[in-house]
Formats: sequence, structure tokens, C-alpha cells
Amino acid sequence: MLEAKLPAPPQAAVDLFGPALPVVQRYGELLAGPGVERGLIGPREVDRLWERHLMNCAALADLVPQGAHVVDVGSGAGLPGVVLAATRSDLRVTLLEPLLRRTVFLDECLDTLGLDNAEVLRGRAEDWARRMGADVVTARAVAPMERLVGWCLPLLRPNGRMLALKGEAAAEELATVAPTLAGLGAQTWGVVEVGTMLGDAATRVIRIDLGPNGFRAAVQRSRRGTRG
Repeated sequence: MLEAKLPAPPQAAVDLFGPALPVVQRYGELLAGPGVERGLIGPREVDRLWERHLMNCAALADLVPQGAHVVDVGSGAGLPGVVLAATRSDLRVTLLEPLLRRTVFLDECLDTLGLDNAEVLRGRAEDWARRMGADVVTARAVAPMERLVGWCLPLLRPNGRMLALKGEAAAEELATVAPTLAGLGAQTWGVVEVGTMLGDAATRVIRIDLGPNGFRAAVQRSRRGTRG
């Protein structure tokens, strides 16, 4: 079987990534090669790795504050976590992934790319609830929002932000959890379009911002209420 080859970057990717392009391109080659061989990326995705995956994830960076600690839940092949680490040296990125074969690939990626602002942590989000204190939690193609909010919000510090890449289904998925968000400590939420100038790389993101009391305080109030 012929090894899949990453296409040359389109001009939009050259403009978007700038000095980070060589690192992102090397990561794309890892996805197209070992990533496909190990079943982390489908072979049909190789031809659209730039628009559908690499540029799509980079568009998320505008929603991530300067100097943030980002936890990428269910990181899988490293999307969007590795892209964020490669394009934003100011960030500290934790790639949280429960499956060993994926964490091995992620460790190899970080080593090959020389990304010292990122780390791989093997485990489930539930195991780190209320212990991570992240500024931002990201998730892409991990689970429906009904489960995702329960995994991601407890990883955030007060005033932290959850960013879930959901594409065309974003508004519908947000509607399924919106009635519960205030009770979980969220202060604001909505759907944000990112990458609108990037053509096929544009996508929709569900953004949920916790309030100053954070997720933990909301849970404690709820428990006290059930005792009363």
C-alpha cells in the first residue's frame, strides 16, 4: 500500500501559519503517515488535512487568551491541541487522552516537533475533575454536548472557558444543554463562527464561560439545596 502524502499547503495556510508553517507541515506529515497507519486519521482525510483539520483547528486560537493553560480533552491525534501549541508559544497545552496507543503517538509528535510548551497526560477527564484548574478546555469530535459539559467544565478554574468545535451542528447541540448551564456555574454561552476568511476551514464553536464562582461552587450550592 502506498503511503499517503500530505498535499502542499494552500496559500491560505501559508498566510495563516506564517513562521509556524514548517512545524505544522511536519505535524501534518505525521498525521498523513503514522497517524493513518495507526488508525488515528482516516486515509480519506489526508487530501483535506489542511482545510478540514490543521487550519480548522488554528482558527480556534483567536478564542484562547494570551498565556492560557489549555487542556485538550480526548486529544486523540492531537487536534486541536498540537496545532495550538505549534502556533501559540505563549500557551501551555495539556493533551489529555485515555488510550495508550494515542498517547504514544502524541508523545512522538511532541518529540519530533520539539514542542516544549505541550505535554501528554494519559487519563480520562473525569479522573481530573476539579484538579486541573485550566484556563481553557478544548474538545473536537469527542462526544455529544450532554456528556461533554460534564467532562470539561470541572477541569476549568473560575472564569475559565470551554471551546467545543462542533461545526454545523453547534447551535443544535448547544440547545440540548443550554437549560442546565447556569446551574453548572456557566455565566455566558453561545455559538461563535471562527475562520470565516478561511473558506472550507471555517467552523462553528460552542463557547461556554464559567462565572467567578466556577464549576465547583455551583455543584456545592446544588448539593446544599438538596439537603434543605
